[in-house]
Amino acid sequence: MTDYDSPWKEILETYFEPFMRLFFSEAHAAIDWKRPPEFLDQELQQITQDAEIGPRRVDKLVKVWLLNGREAWILIHVEVQAQKEKGFPFRMFVYHYRILDRYNREVVSLAILADENPEWRPDQYGHGLWGCEVQFRYPVVKLLDYRKAPGLLEAAERNPFAVVVRAHLAAMETRKDADRRLHSKIHLIKSLYSEGYSRHDILNLFRFIDWMLDLPEAHQSLFWETLKEYEEGKKMPYITSVERIGMEKGMEKGMEKEAVRFLSRQMVRRFQVDPDLVPPILFGLSTEEIEELGERFLEASSLDDIRAWAEEKRLARTQQ
Repeated sequence: MTDYDSPWKEILETYFEPFMRLFFSEAHAAIDWKRPPEFLDQELQQITQDAEIGPRRVDKLVKVWLLNGREAWILIHVEVQAQKEKGFPFRMFVYHYRILDRYNREVVSLAILADENPEWRPDQYGHGLWGCEVQFRYPVVKLLDYRKAPGLLEAAERNPFAVVVRAHLAAMETRKDADRRLHSKIHLIKSLYSEGYSRHDILNLFRFIDWMLDLPEAHQSLFWETLKEYEEGKKMPYITSVERIGMEKGMEKGMEKEAVRFLSRQMVRRFQVDPDLVPPILFGLSTEEIEELGERFLEASSLDDIRAWAEEKRLARTQQ
């Protein structure tokens, strides 16, 4: 089964402002986007390490500043599992009150339901007895709703997260049909050029699409041949140029995948961090970069050093 969690973790950080603009417009309008959001991975780890309420999926804690000058924390949950989780509303409630209790911060909890069950829409948690009641409600976005209303994505005015939604829906729809998945993948990549995305955005979104819409080897070869011909015709060899640095194979095959797993375990052990924090850092690095990181990580003093190094590598690649 395709791993949806890792690409979602990275794409949320890369395109947090478009994410909020597409899904939560009211909150987006109140945020001062001139001040960069701050991702609070360590704070989230503190509140979750002793609160294992069901499987943790894609959780992000983000500090933003509002136009009125106030600080707010946004807790994002992206649920991408194939089946509904009975304990999800309770987990939303637990994480919410733990942030409030530990840090005394105003927190807003938001949920993205990226699963395949159209009937599952948990948007509240509550309990009560003898007149003592707790009611907790949180905004929910269901990605399947965009399948019924594709015009909402087309009207998103070149919002990168509209591409993310299309890729996720295509991944679910084509899981058992490699030919259809190949067609969807090519169509999505071509749309990045026709919709006028920058080279930087094309490469970022390609990484997400390539991970979500993984293909059998024969179909993947045909994909690269088609894409190379298309980019040559457009005189924009953005994606095919990354073949020479090994990125076209991703991190899903053979020895490279094993190297990533080994390095992940070593970083978790050395820095004593939540294992969920490591995959988004390594996501999208080439084979050569993984090897270099294996040599460098012993010199790093914290996971933040590794994160900064990886981001510098990805930024340098997009500027080539």
